[in-house]
Amino acid sequence: MEPLAAVTGMFAPAVVVLTGLYFVGLASISLFAPARAARFLLGFARSASAHYIELVVRIVVGGAFLLNAPLMLFPGAFVAFGWVLVITSICLFALPWKWHHRFAQKSVPHAVRHLRLIAIASFALGVFVLAAVVPW
Repeated sequence: MEPLAAVTGMFAPAVVVLTGLYFVGLASISLFAPARAARFLLGFARSASAHYIELVVRIVVGGAFLLNAPLMLFPGAFVAFGWVLVITSICLFALPWKWHHRFAQKSVPHAVRHLRLIAIASFALGVFVLAAVVPW
């Protein structure tokens, strides 16, 4: 096995599992520490560096889903999810971060009002990702 294939073969599944755990963790914090979850969500795009770090993480996660999708249940859904993350992140790279910041400042407070719904969706997505990555 090539060294790059070996690294991506270990890295992609680990990133996918960590993403599933992230969603389950976000659900837990949203339910049990809603003020903390609100602060976390409101922190996206707060600065140029936070904006670019978020985009790089989204591209890495999207790439991991693309690489790992053939080994998962529902590979088509995870390929689509991976491409959505990669393409939207590339589009956001092309825009000034202040636009993303302004959008986040307007939209996130509305979303935070629905933390229970965010928690349910986040938990469902996390469990779905973790279940799909388990070799059956």
